[in-house]
Amino acid sequence: MGCCNRRCGLIAGAVVGALVAILGGILFPVGDIIIQGTVEKEAVIEPGTTAYENWAAAGAKVYRQFWLFEVVNPLEVVEYGATPVVVERGPYTYMTRYLAKDNITFHLNHTVSFLLPNGAIFEPSMSVGAEEDKITTLNLAVAVSMFLFLILCSSSTNSSLFQRRTVKELLWGYPDPILKGDLGFFLDYNNTYDGPYDVFTGKDDIENVGKIDMWKGSRSLGFWNDEYCDRLNGTDASSFPPFVKKKDPLFFFSSDICRSVSASYERTVDLKGIDVYRYSLLPSTLASPLDNPDNKCFCSNMKTTKNCTLAGVLDISSCQQGRPVYISLPHFLHGSPSLRTDVLGLSPHEEHHKTFLDVEPTSGFTLNFAKRIQVNMMYGPSKVITVLKKVKDYTIFPLVWLNETATLDDETAEMFKKELISRIQMLEIIQQVLLGVGIGVFVLCLLGYFIVRRSHNKKELA
Repeated sequence: MGCCNRRCGLIAGAVVGALVAILGGILFPVGDIIIQGTVEKEAVIEPGTTAYENWAAAGAKVYRQFWLFEVVNPLEVVEYGATPVVVERGPYTYMTRYLAKDNITFHLNHTVSFLLPNGAIFEPSMSVGAEEDKITTLNLAVAVSMFLFLILCSSSTNSSLFQRRTVKELLWGYPDPILKGDLGFFLDYNNTYDGPYDVFTGKDDIENVGKIDMWKGSRSLGFWNDEYCDRLNGTDASSFPPFVKKKDPLFFFSSDICRSVSASYERTVDLKGIDVYRYSLLPSTLASPLDNPDNKCFCSNMKTTKNCTLAGVLDISSCQQGRPVYISLPHFLHGSPSLRTDVLGLSPHEEHHKTFLDVEPTSGFTLNFAKRIQVNMMYGPSKVITVLKKVKDYTIFPLVWLNETATLDDETAEMFKKELISRIQMLEIIQQVLLGVGIGVFVLCLLGYFIVRRSHNKKELA
């Protein structure tokens, strides 16, 4: 009778263990469904969700560090046609994007429109010097005059190919005596707005959350005279649809470079205890059309781009009122070697000069990023403009490069881990414990049952 009770108890234990294991197994897909439903609900851009609270507010502090390029041999360049030699001066740091989104308006087609206020506050403690530091750099009026066919830079104007101005003047603007107007690297930045943007809220389809529907009232950029290059593709890079997959590139639009780009998975990084996927721009982003045919529609000037063979720069004059502005990665990273022989003193470094995004894969939120862009202008030989008569060829001259960065603070990181990461981990632990304990109890009880049964059989035979 006792033996029977033991066998019955072991069978019951095995059944219980099997049920516990089954429960643990069931929790895997059920848990995933719970997690997916919760994340998708909180990722929608509407009042009351986690996504909206982070999206609408100013969020993490965004800083722009500027390094300006100073010409060390201006006289030799002008008088003898020598190759310009530059040195990097910086960083000069400003806090930007410190204002919340403005004019937020929800629409019936599941989109929301808003404006991004622009502003810059100088941060002396994060800078190498004062805004009043003077830099010798390209005379912007000369380059603009040449490409806008303005015959203003004759010997009578006492103008030079290079000028010496303060950091503040060069970055944010100064009245130019030649063009009778204001010039500056980022003249239209302070006290202006970027947008309006119209983005999808994700209410009807979470795969579209954050994706740009319109910019400045249009679904096409209109800068490149091509459907592909004028396409608004992806988000503004602050977030992406949840459940990011490593194999899929991330697409985003940047008004700074007047086009959409993609970033590819590089590696997984630990960011304050949170696993994030690091995405970076591929060298093909600014490759010549010979290497990346998709870039053919970005090449508009055969002469200055050496028949569209020049890599590493993007002519954005079409969105800069005709000014000869070229965008590149800092120090012409991934650019044609000629860019660094036409102007000496540049030294590209992958880790220091690449653009990357650190995206938390479950939520799709960008928790850390570094956007690195170099602004250049072109000048070339001219028989009319006196200071360009000794210039031998078209030169893309580096003016400044910026590193725009933001990362979540410690408090936000802890909140993020508590509200999302810890809950997912807890559910996974419960799943694994139930499955492990259930299987363990089932196996032990089953083994115990066979041992007891074998012992009982031996006694009956004896």
